[in-house]
Parts: sequence; structure tokens; C-alpha cells
Amino acid sequence: MNKAEILIIDDEPQIQKLLEIILESNGYKVQTAINGKEGIRMAANHPPELIILDIGLPDKSGHEVLKELRSWYTKSILILSVQDSEADIVAALDNGASDYLTKPFRSGELLARIRASIRRNTINPTITRAQFDDLTIDFVARTVFKNNQVVKLTATEYNLFTLFTKNEGRVLTHQFILKEIWGVAYQLETQYLRVFVGTLRKKIEDNANHPKHLLTESGVGYRFV
Repeated sequence: MNKAEILIIDDEPQIQKLLEIILESNGYKVQTAINGKEGIRMAANHPPELIILDIGLPDKSGHEVLKELRSWYTKSILILSVQDSEADIVAALDNGASDYLTKPFRSGELLARIRASIRRNTINPTITRAQFDDLTIDFVARTVFKNNQVVKLTATEYNLFTLFTKNEGRVLTHQFILKEIWGVAYQLETQYLRVFVGTLRKKIEDNANHPKHLLTESGVGYRFV
């Protein structure tokens, strides 16, 4: 049993029921709220391990709820919404959503996103080494290995790779990455980022044209898996 508690904030009874069935059959404890006000109150009274939040709520925008939750709630918030425009996705991620999945969704993908989000909640900040399939990163030595062979990265490439690995499974927007690595002045330099991602892929992927680790989320950003 996972026993992690998940709060669903969604006003559609059919979606609530479907999510309850999927999550409870996989060992999660589930609480549900039908609007933003109720969801915020429930999260405050008993903070869950993860929140699944719809953007289209009856009393207030899910974006408003997200911002309010993020003023104090530090764990993962997964947006699950029928709204699939790039603007909505980018806005949610920039406002602190951990991930974004559109309806209709596949249960396997939902569960994988939840597992990745909960893993990020429990990452030990003092960890010195991490393994990702054929890739290993030594945070102390600032060294990356692929199949036990050292990958020669520049300082910027290493910082970029580290940002991705520490956010495994999470979509990082172009603006977020540029701000974190190069600063606020570079937040609109998406072509600049594209060049660095391209060179990083050539060093860590088996085939840079068909990456298996560093994936593109079209019009939004990148995801490391």
C-alpha cells in the first residue's frame, strides 16, 4: 500500500469517481472537494501528499486556487484539466504546478506522473549521487557518467542537467529554466536554451534526434524522465 494521501479538487462527479477508483485501487488514500474554496480549506486542515487540481472550477479559477495554495503548500500539485492551450499550461506551471495532464487521460500515465511527483516530495537534499537508467550524477564531484563512462560537460551544461534531474518527471517551462540557469534577463531567450539542450542531448542520449531522457513538451518546455 502506498498510503499517500491525495486531495482531488474537481467539480465533475464522474471524474472524481474515476480518480477515486484508480487511486484507491493503487493504494492511495483519497479526499475530494467540489470547488476551490472547499479544496483550500481541506488542504489547510489536513495537508495531503499531493493535490490533483482542475482549472475549471465553479467558484473561482483553478489558476487562482493554485496561486493561493502555493503561498503555503510546498508539496506537489498536479493539474488535471480539459483546458489544453499552451497559455493555460505555461501559466499553471509558472504559477507553481508540479505537472499538467489534460483530460481525457490514461490511467497509467496519471499514476506515473503521481509517482514521480511524490518522489520529488521525498528527495533528500543531502543526497550525493543519483542514478537514472544509464546515467549517473555525482553531485559532490560535479561529474556525470553514462554507462560508467565520464561525460564531459561544461559548467553550464552540468547546471542544466542538474536542474533537470532534480525535477525528474516535471515539465519545466522555457522561462523557468532560463531564469534558473542564466537569470531573469534571459527569460525570453528560448533559442539560446534550445542550443544548449541540443548539445546536452548529444552527450547524454544514445540518439539526440530521438531522446529518451530529455523530452520536449512542445511550446512549453522540457521534461527529464
